[in-house]
Amino acid sequence: MITFDTWPWQHWAQLTPHSIALRARGADMSWRTLTARIDALAAAWRHVGVTVSSGVALRGKNQLELLLAYLAALQCGARVLSINPQLPAEAMAQRLATLNIDFGWCAEGLPWGAGIVALNLTELPPGGSLTPAWQVNRLATLTLTSGSTGQPKAAAHTFAAHLASAQGVIELMDFQHRHSWLLSLPLFHVSGQGIVWRWLASGATIGLAQELPLEQALAGYTHASLVPTQLWRLLRGDTTGLSLRDVLLGGATIPTDLTQQAQALGVRCWSGYGLTEFASTVCGKRADLSPGVGTPLRGREVRLVDNEVWLRGSSMASGYWQQGRLIPLTDDAGWFHTRDGGRFVDGELHITGRLDNLFFCGGEAVQPEDVERALAAHPAVRQSFVVPVDDAEFGQRPVAIVDADTPLSELRAWLEPLLSPWQRPVAFFSLQQALAADNMASGQPIAPSDGSIKIPRNRLREWVAAQLPLNH
Repeated sequence: MITFDTWPWQHWAQLTPHSIALRARGADMSWRTLTARIDALAAAWRHVGVTVSSGVALRGKNQLELLLAYLAALQCGARVLSINPQLPAEAMAQRLATLNIDFGWCAEGLPWGAGIVALNLTELPPGGSLTPAWQVNRLATLTLTSGSTGQPKAAAHTFAAHLASAQGVIELMDFQHRHSWLLSLPLFHVSGQGIVWRWLASGATIGLAQELPLEQALAGYTHASLVPTQLWRLLRGDTTGLSLRDVLLGGATIPTDLTQQAQALGVRCWSGYGLTEFASTVCGKRADLSPGVGTPLRGREVRLVDNEVWLRGSSMASGYWQQGRLIPLTDDAGWFHTRDGGRFVDGELHITGRLDNLFFCGGEAVQPEDVERALAAHPAVRQSFVVPVDDAEFGQRPVAIVDADTPLSELRAWLEPLLSPWQRPVAFFSLQQALAADNMASGQPIAPSDGSIKIPRNRLREWVAAQLPLNH
């Protein structure tokens, strides 16, 4: 187990003070300088009342200021919640209402609403009130789940849970002090925080380049967390001088053609299975021809009960935070019931899909992920989603929403012989069309256009239902 006697950044400032801790806006910052910045900001926030009992919300895109705010709030001993900056004010207020948020920092300086004190980045010389001691089992973060099956919940993790999560991936990918990882996923998402904790656990270098195209942002970095769409775009650009050596892929079915193209350029791809409740990755492996997600990483346990994946382990959240208390997320034996379907094949876990996603077409069960895996085998398909649409005759029928470089009519013809009749999509739509139309209608995008986080199926399902009349 990775352990620290003090705050991780202070540890590295003492051990390797002149090593590069982070790169942002074309400049390097040493661990010593970074720690001094965190100390000064934490001192200022303690001065205005941020304490161990406080809840602090942060809202902004991946940039130096957001990372400093995240680390300073942690050093104050507060519970830190990162918020999607694209979340409308009404939805944000609804989420914050039950989470005991006392303070908030917003990159754009937007108001937080009644009862939340706005913070700024004015730094003070360290001193005055004492810095809370590092306590590995203190609650550190609140992270909102995707809310794909209802209102998002706030998973509460300790420092110990984040470090346990980091250790598993560090060992899997052999991520070391000399390496560098681009913060390519948002900090409000558990995968973005996973990058931060691997960096802190290993004393490596983290990169912030939100303002640059991905190809330029990755220059000089050895590691990145990407979704398949991002890697496709990267490989189709200019790969001359590509420094990237390892990519942790997630968020969608991973096409074999993609990982083979990356390997030809010397980029190793890793795939896995993770959840917000487990501080990111639970199972992992080097990407291969198998659609499985690998085996449990250190400190995680997996079992199947009635084809449902159950998990427990050291990276698990302490519970869901609500109204000042932790709501248990496990059964009496400590197992978390994921509602993901799964099976073991030759000792490797295979995820068959969300049990919540299963629907019936003419009495036959349709698991959307089965159709999505078939679509992923087409070399022109970057990403796909299959959702049900109501049908008077069959009950429900599948519809495909696809990001592909081929006409959808041709894709339909290619896919038909690979599926049973009840699995065949009754209609195909462009993913870009769905994302753009939903943004115009609601004012809130389904997800960032770079595909960097999970796209909620319920939003896609609602959009499809509006496009198609009953009976197809």
